[in-house]
Amino acid sequence: MAMFRYGGCGLRNVWLQNGYVERKTPYGKAVAIQDVEGLHRAIALHIIQNKPRLSGAEFRFLRKELELSQTGLGKTFGYEGQTVAIWEKKGNVPKLADRAIRAFYKEIAEGNGSFKDIVERLNDMDRVNHERSKVVMRETGKGWQAKAA
Repeated sequence: MAMFRYGGCGLRNVWLQNGYVERKTPYGKAVAIQDVEGLHRAIALHIIQNKPRLSGAEFRFLRKELELSQTGLGKTFGYEGQTVAIWEKKGNVPKLADRAIRAFYKEIAEGNGSFKDIVERLNDMDRVNHERSKVVMRETGKGWQAKAA
């Protein structure tokens, strides 16, 4: 039976046995995947349950499935987005980030939407804290005091 190498997920080692249809188009052969969302969910669950360490590509796949940017995820871990880009490119994902992204995906896949809300709130807090980082001081009769910016 012929299998189709599925590259749409960004992973090189995913092959489809069925669940797709090949069609001829004026531009050549095209493949239509019948349930892309379900396929990506199955790939992600396989990765988080069966891989001892995530490769950079697998980490990127999970991040994208969680709809998080490199910058957003980096902020969650206390890093710059460029650091996450390096993990994904070179494959040197720290253990903490590896475990955390697995946990994030598992919680959301199990229907715990509030977990995603927590991640989004962490990112929002970082943005708000940055905006609040400006401190205006004024001298009063009681000495120096911080004034609301």
